[in-house]
Amino acid sequence: MNPYDSPTYNMACEQFEQAANFLDLPEEIRKRIKSPKRALIVNIPVRHDDGSVRNYHGCRVQHHLAFGPTKGGIRYHPDATLGEVAALAMWMSWKCALVGLPYGGAKGGVACDPKKLSKGELERLTRRYTQELIPIIGPYIDIPAPDMGTDAQVMAWIMDTYSVHMGYSTPGVVTGKPIEIGGSLGRTEATGRGVGYLINRAFDLLKIDAAKATAVVQGFGNVGEHAAFALALHGTKIIAVSDSSGAVYNKAGLHLDDLVIHKADHGTVAGFKGADAIKPEEIVALPCDVLVPAALEREITEKNAARLKCRVLAEGANGPTTPEADRILANSDVFVLPDILCNSGGVVVSYFEWVQDLQNFFWSEAEVNDKLYRILEKAFVHVTQFAKTSQVPMRTAAMALGVSKVAKAAAQRGLFP
Repeated sequence: MNPYDSPTYNMACEQFEQAANFLDLPEEIRKRIKSPKRALIVNIPVRHDDGSVRNYHGCRVQHHLAFGPTKGGIRYHPDATLGEVAALAMWMSWKCALVGLPYGGAKGGVACDPKKLSKGELERLTRRYTQELIPIIGPYIDIPAPDMGTDAQVMAWIMDTYSVHMGYSTPGVVTGKPIEIGGSLGRTEATGRGVGYLINRAFDLLKIDAAKATAVVQGFGNVGEHAAFALALHGTKIIAVSDSSGAVYNKAGLHLDDLVIHKADHGTVAGFKGADAIKPEEIVALPCDVLVPAALEREITEKNAARLKCRVLAEGANGPTTPEADRILANSDVFVLPDILCNSGGVVVSYFEWVQDLQNFFWSEAEVNDKLYRILEKAFVHVTQFAKTSQVPMRTAAMALGVSKVAKAAAQRGLFP
């Protein structure tokens, strides 16, 4: 029995097999780089504010170690299962390889709803989870980062717990930390900022005028919010956004500053007075130039793929489009910016933060953004050129480039003993 068996993990494996078939990888190499290197499952007892003790289940999956330490976020979400986390770790492997980072992929998760925990409960859960992870994390082993349900404060607690164990401050153990304790300028905005940059490069390729374009953002969290602002800087009109509680639409364009204030006050975009309420499931079918799925996995499926009315599908989330949906989109005029390319800005700037921590030498935000855009530009050109010359979809091109690098590294390192 496969311990990672889940719809999301099976989807990640199917995408891998498609790329491996295209590359004609030997079966021996496929087996070595497909399955995770290791996984740790932990039980996390947490004392709640009312004095009761509740057990939470967490895990950490490290996919491969061929390039160096592993890298990946930590997710606090009720559906953070081992299978989902393993899939996210696999996608992180191909993502890091695609953009040329010296990392293998990793991911962690705790099955909980952070919105229902007090700050004290969240801190106690984080510190206990970190204590369980200490044997397998570290600046040269595995470097966590924020993901859905976690933020800079959670990373600060992880860093502090690890540092107390080591006996000295170890900022390089995590990225996405507050600036005051070794975080990098531009890290919070990096994923969404990168999504915006790559959408504009797609617009250039398709001869779409960004100043006249419209965008729909599914998932107005950290990634979706910053992607929206990055697009708005170039004049693109954000006509609809959604989150886990609702969706809002305004054909004339949403006022993003007011929307952010409303969400901060109410915890959701639902009820925003500057727009009309629509059903969240309708948002993907709105006519627009770019649709940004920036929520959970498997949101674009065979049930709604044919209803998409966008010119560009920019995957801000990991795994938002199923293989069945991909086959439908392959016969359409939708230009897909696949997740391992589109949302790679976050791990790129996480890499910058790690490098700065190891050197104790920090860069300006302008330097960070310049280096980020250079890496994204190189990856975008590689993927688009490979897709064109090989006559394959953008996802196949991105996956093939990422998987081939990992396969070559594994083959060159050989087997021990």
